[in-house]
Amino acid sequence: MNTKIKLTAEESSTIDAAFKREFYPKGTTLTDPGNRSQKVHFIEKGMIRTFYNKDGKDITHFFFDENTFTMSLESIYFNKTDPYGREVLEETTLRTIQFREFETLFNEIDAFKRFAFMASVETIKRFSDKLFSLQFQTAEQRYKSMIDNYPNILLRVPLGHIASYLGITQQTLSVIRAQK
Repeated sequence: MNTKIKLTAEESSTIDAAFKREFYPKGTTLTDPGNRSQKVHFIEKGMIRTFYNKDGKDITHFFFDENTFTMSLESIYFNKTDPYGREVLEETTLRTIQFREFETLFNEIDAFKRFAFMASVETIKRFSDKLFSLQFQTAEQRYKSMIDNYPNILLRVPLGHIASYLGITQQTLSVIRAQK
């Protein structure tokens, strides 16, 4: 956070104390689809995917990496079960806080409010880009866009999850990759 916003030493200490540092090995399921989590996760190091189940298939919804927040919007804001689970894709360090405590920091520390707002806008932009690609791009264009925007993703995420995220089969992904 300190690279994106300017905090006083006291504000930095308050935020640091409020977020619990947690370490997770690759393959850990943080939450299953259908959860009612009230936790906000800030990814310090590592990669998480959100996923859902459809007709017995595990579908990757989104990837979150360093310096991003992930939380159950449905559970926190709408008092509904979250259709998405969260899985750790590589050794990951999270900073975790209950939403009610997050909201207190948000309301008490203006710089933190700006940071959370900027992070939210960045995430919304990423979701908007994904929606655009699914609606208007071919599978090859979606793959190229993903590689252009997230060049390390092939090193960090299993190909099955990438194919699922792109809305294609693993065989189609193999054909696309072979053409490059």
